[in-house]
Parts: sequence; C-alpha cells; structure tokens
Amino acid sequence: MATRSGDLASTVMVPNSLGPAELLLHYGTEEQRDHYLPRLARGDDIPCFALTGPLAGSDAGAMPDTGIICKGDWQGQETLGLRLNWEKRYITLGPVATLLGLAFKAYDPDHLLGDEEDLGISLALIPTDTPGVHIGRRHLPLGAAFMNGPNWGKDVFIPLDFLIGGQPMLGKGWMMLMNCLSVGRSISLPAVGTGAAKYTSLVTGQYAKVREQFNVPLSAFEGIQEALARIGGNAWLMDSARMLTANAVDLGEKPSVLSAILKYHLTERGRECIGHAMDVHGGKGIIMGPNNYLGRNWQGAPIFITVEGANILSRNLMIFGQGAIRCHPFVLKEMALAGREDKQQALLEFDALLLKHIGFAVSNAASTLILNLGFGHFERAPGNSLSQGYFRALNRQAAAFAMLADLSMMLLGGELKRRERLSARLGDVLSHMYLASAALKRYHDLGSPDHMSPLFRWAMEESLGHSERAMDEILGNFPNRVLGGLLRAVVFPFGRRQKGPSDKLDAEVAQVLGRAKGDPTLEELLAGCYRPQSAEDPVGALQHAINLLTTAYPLHKKLQTALKSGQIKPAAGEHAIDAALRIGVLQAEEAQTLRTAEAARRKVIDVDDFDKEELTLAAGKIR
Repeated sequence: MATRSGDLASTVMVPNSLGPAELLLHYGTEEQRDHYLPRLARGDDIPCFALTGPLAGSDAGAMPDTGIICKGDWQGQETLGLRLNWEKRYITLGPVATLLGLAFKAYDPDHLLGDEEDLGISLALIPTDTPGVHIGRRHLPLGAAFMNGPNWGKDVFIPLDFLIGGQPMLGKGWMMLMNCLSVGRSISLPAVGTGAAKYTSLVTGQYAKVREQFNVPLSAFEGIQEALARIGGNAWLMDSARMLTANAVDLGEKPSVLSAILKYHLTERGRECIGHAMDVHGGKGIIMGPNNYLGRNWQGAPIFITVEGANILSRNLMIFGQGAIRCHPFVLKEMALAGREDKQQALLEFDALLLKHIGFAVSNAASTLILNLGFGHFERAPGNSLSQGYFRALNRQAAAFAMLADLSMMLLGGELKRRERLSARLGDVLSHMYLASAALKRYHDLGSPDHMSPLFRWAMEESLGHSERAMDEILGNFPNRVLGGLLRAVVFPFGRRQKGPSDKLDAEVAQVLGRAKGDPTLEELLAGCYRPQSAEDPVGALQHAINLLTTAYPLHKKLQTALKSGQIKPAAGEHAIDAALRIGVLQAEEAQTLRTAEAARRKVIDVDDFDKEELTLAAGKIR
C-alpha cells in the first residue's frame, strides 16, 4: 500500500499498530474484545490513539494529562470511575475517530482504591461522543491527506471498566504501550520506509532508461548509477530486515530493540532513496501537478522520521540504551543482586557473577584480536564461497562490538546514558550488524542464487562498512584516549577493511534497476510494489514508454547511424524521422513506430503547468 499511497498506508497503519485493536488483543477484557474487535474489523468504529501532547512528545512520561479516581454519575447511577482532563495533538485518524484510545496519569487522592495516590500511566477507551470530549480541527502534516488533528477533554467522567483491561490494568499503561509500540514499530513504519525504497527503485530505474541526455540514457552516467545503486541496494537490504523482524513478531516476540533499529534505519534509508530519486528526476520531480509521482513522497518523508519516536531520540538513546542491559549476559543479573534483601548471599552471588563477567570481557578481547589477526580463517563458516567471507567478517565485528560495549559500560556506568554520541555509535554498530545478518539470512533462505549476488554483495558491503566506520569513530572518541589507542590495535591491527560498495558493484546494482520486466533479480527487488498498468497513469506511462522504446530500438539505432554517417541531413526545422522517411531510410510504418515511441517518451518527460486563474487564491480555495 505504501508503494501506491503514503496516505493510505498511514490510514491503515494506526488501527494495525499502536491502535486500540492491538491493545485490546493483548490486554483487553473478554467483554471489551467481544464488543469492540468485531466493530473495528468491520469499520463500524474508527480508532485513534492519543498519546502525544503539546508538552510531552518523545518524553511521553512527562504528559500532564490526568485521571482522578472519583465517584460520578454514569447512566443515572453513582459509579466509581475517573475524571479526565487532557490535551493531545498529532493524533492520526483523530478527526474522524469514533473510538479514542487515551494515555493519561491516574491519581487516587481520596484513596478510594487503596493507600497509593500516584497510580501511574493508564490507558482507556472512550467513545468520542462521550460528554466533554472535543475533537479539534485537522492538522495538515506537510500537505498529506491522511486524517490527523488535536483533541482534548474537560472533566470527562468514565467508569473504571473503560480502562483497557479493566481495573487490574490501572497504572500499567507504560508497559502496555511499550509492548504494543514495539510490535507496531516493527511492522508499520519499516513497511513505509521499504515501500518508499521499492517505489523509487521502480520509477527511477525506468525514468533513467527513458530520459536521455547527450543522446544516451541517464542510466549510462556514473553519477546517476551511484544514485540508482543506493536506491536499489537499500531497497533489498531494507526488505531483508523488514521480513526478518516481521517473522519474529509472527513467532510472538516483542522485539523492542529491533523495532527501534528498524524504525530509525528504514525510515532514514527510505528518505535517502526519495532524495536520490529526486536528484535523478531533476525538474520532473520538483514541478507539482497530476503528473508528478515523486513530489508528495518528498514532502511527506519527514513525517515518518518524526512519528512514533523521533529518529534522533531512537538513535541516540533507545537502540543501544535499551539493548545494552537487556542483552548483556551478566549486567542485568548484577543489577538485580543490588536490590536483594539478603546482602551476604547477594555479595557471594555477585562475586561469582563478576568473575564470569571479567572472563567474558577477556574472552571478547582475545577473540577480537585472534579473529582480526587471522582474518577469520581459523573458524568454519556456513554458506557458499561468497557468503562465507561475510559470515567471518560479521563474526569479527560482533566480537569487537561485544568488547567495546562491555568496556564502555564498565568505564562510564550510568554516565554512558548522557554520552549520547558514544551510545549512538554503539547503536550504529549493532544496527548495521543486524542489517547484515538479515541480508545473510535472506540470501541463504533463497538458496544463495547467483542472480541475487549483486544485491547481496551490496547489502553486505554497505552494512559492514557502516558498522566498521562506527567502530572507528567510537575508538577515535573513546573516553580514555590511551585505552582507545590500545583498543584500535586490537580491533584494527591492519587498518580498516570494510570500505563500503565499490564503484563497480554500484554499477552492477544500478544495472538491475534498468532490466526488463520479468527479470528474476528485478522482480525479487520489486516484490510487493504496486505497478499500474494503464498508460494514463503517470507511473504506468513509464512502463508503456519503455515497452514502445524497446520495440523501436533497432529503428532508433538505424536512424542514429544514418545521421552520424551523413546519409540523412535534415533541413532546418525538419525532424530527423521526417528526413529519414523523405529519402527512404525509413518506411512509413517504421517512421510511425518511432513517432509513437518518442511521443510516449515525451509524455513521461513532460511536466504540468496551470492557468494563472487556477493558482489565484480565493475564498475557500487552498493552493
């Protein structure tokens, strides 16, 4: 859907990621699920979820929205419930929603439920026709058409059974949000980023074949090939990571760290692909109108960078910050022992854990040095002759990452959280190793086919190159400069080896985007991409033009040869096709074939223009 319409993808995304349905499936009472899920599935209810407010964006825990436990009148009876006051904004589907999911902080100042006053973040489902609920006007997010807007409530009373999961889930909203958000961030936004990469692969690869400069297609220029390679290579790499993570979700995992990796890297790479596509299209991409199939994608790209956790936050705080303690084999256990009541027993267990931790760190350092000195040839690796080298390179980097992460945590402790750039670079290493792992698994699952070699090699060189560069930057900015220098000798005893895709490899990947429809490599790259068939559709017109130009190619070559040899000398203002027809180089039918193909090319190249009156502002009219 994202390859056809970002607005459509956004509209479908909310009910299927961080929407009331997802929360109900995991935490709703049986009565809530039986009532709401069929209505949401049929479209009788339109959901939204209100989390972000004017004073609480990425720091959702700072929300000032409140729910006070109290007694109130509900349908003519005194009922124990919550009196809510909130102000939210940026709520997708909000302007048309009939069912509002709401996050707020619950308080019990009168101790109607117990001794505790601050009950924590809680989640409720509120029909939007409930008295006191106000649905505001629409936001206009960078000109996108999907519904988005503010809402607020003033002294809205709801019974406790409006809480998602009922009263037992009161105060557990943050846990509920994080679990459901990790699922949504693993599926929806990565799909949008991947959709952008696939779509730009389709249209840019075709446009670069149709559009010519200096009598050669744009795709023949090395500068264009670089852009095409990054679009196509990213599309395959992103799709590999998307599929691997979606499979994990299907198996019941709630991959919070992986969801942060995908949210950041796939939306950023999607934006990169759109930028390269705009560069290749030039003026075609910047003139808005019905024939511009890129402009809205360019405008809307920052939306997905911003929503569900701003990318700057995801990279600097979440990816490594969340994963460092959760994934470490000893740190979480060591922290748990610090809170143990039996201090003597805790100390004994801590000493044993600490010895294991030290052994783990020494083992990682030794593995890093041995693997780097031996170039990984001391170990066996799965796969074929192509993938084995990449498996070994990934193993080397994994050992080095484990060592650097462990030492960073030991040296800095809690200070590491405030050293955001160091944390971000550690997260970059982890992220690019995961992307490389996804590419390796996909290539292996496909049976290591030869025709996928260019895309696979590009994905691996790209991921390993970025990972190694991040490690280089970590060492260059390590808190202890002396130790950083010693570690560099361990991690890079022969200098950096992964430099990213070569110019030759870029050219191979760029060539894939220009292949004919039906080519197995191209079809694997574009799998799931919507491809209009009508020549009247701006995107369909690209394929239509390629079909006609391919058919007319022998005639075009014949015409160019005659022009170069001087056999054809068009008169002033005379088209070369007409001159060729006049002297008999082309027959009438051949000339018409060329004219039809050139007309299709021109249709693709042309841009929109408007009458002055169409662009004049008037009451009720938006330009």
